[in-house]
Amino acid sequence: MENMIFCQSCAMPMMKDEDYGTNQDGSKNEEYCTYCYQSGAFTADVTMEQMIEACVPMISKGNPYPDEESARKAMQEIFPTLRRWKK
Repeated sequence: MENMIFCQSCAMPMMKDEDYGTNQDGSKNEEYCTYCYQSGAFTADVTMEQMIEACVPMISKGNPYPDEESARKAMQEIFPTLRRWKK
C-alpha cells in the first residue's frame, strides 16, 4: 500500500497502465485515473461532494468498506487531501 499510486481525484488505486488517465498529447497522466481524466481534462465537472456520492456505491460492497455510510465517512476524510480537491 505504501508505494501504491492513488488517483488524486477519486482515490482509486492505479495498479495497471490502463488505470491511468491521459494528457492532451496522449501520454500517461501520473496523477489521475482514466475514469477521472482523459485527453488532458477531467471527464466530469463535479464538486467533491458529487464525486464522493458517485464513488460510494463502488467501494461499499465489503471491500474495503462494509457499507455506504462507512465508505462515505472515509471518503469525506480522504478526498480533501487529494490534489484535485485540496484548497
